Amino acid sequence: SQPFASIKSINSADVRVSSSLFAFGFTAFKSKAALQISVLALILAIANLGGSNSTKSASEHDLASANLFSFYQAKNVRQTQYKIALDQLELQLAGQPNISSSAREKIEGKIAAYKKNIERYESEPETGEGKKELLAKAKHEEELRDLYVRKDPWFDYGAGLLQIAIVLASVAIVINSGVLLSGSLVVGIFGVLSALNGFFLFV
Repeated sequence: SQPFASIKSINSADVRVSSSLFAFGFTAFKSKAALQISVLALILAIANLGGSNSTKSASEHDLASANLFSFYQAKNVRQTQYKIALDQLELQLAGQPNISSSAREKIEGKIAAYKKNIERYESEPETGEGKKELLAKAKHEEELRDLYVRKDPWFDYGAGLLQIAIVLASVAIVINSGVLLSGSLVVGIFGVLSALNGFFLFV
């Protein structure tokens, strides 16, 4: 009976060792999966923040562009009024060749002032508020708006893929699936690349 007792003892020891190794392996798997989920969640938060900032910046630049174009149109209307008044004065001066010198001098003075205002409305580098400068600023704001509009969808793609990766990793823990955890990692990598493209627009 002693040999049988020894065999039972060995078998029991083997079972305990196997159970310990399985428990250790499962714990290591869970730790790896938990770490992967934590990293993915961190990157997801950054992607969401990038998307939020991108949307906000696009709206801000769109509003700035609209305001600049409105200012440009107001300048254009005012300049047109001066041009009409200038034409009228020039026609008046041409139609009255016998006008007195003092009246002619006043009209010519107004003509000179109107021409100066027309030029100022066209371009005013000192203040940056001439039509030329305003149009350039408005177009620049449009370019920035379009840039952030192009960036925004990539953050959405990245956030969606990262969320899927987190779900897959969570399910992998429940069913103890290394394949599913690897799949989660692959999806997560695509999510990270999409989020990075949102920041840097590689493509």
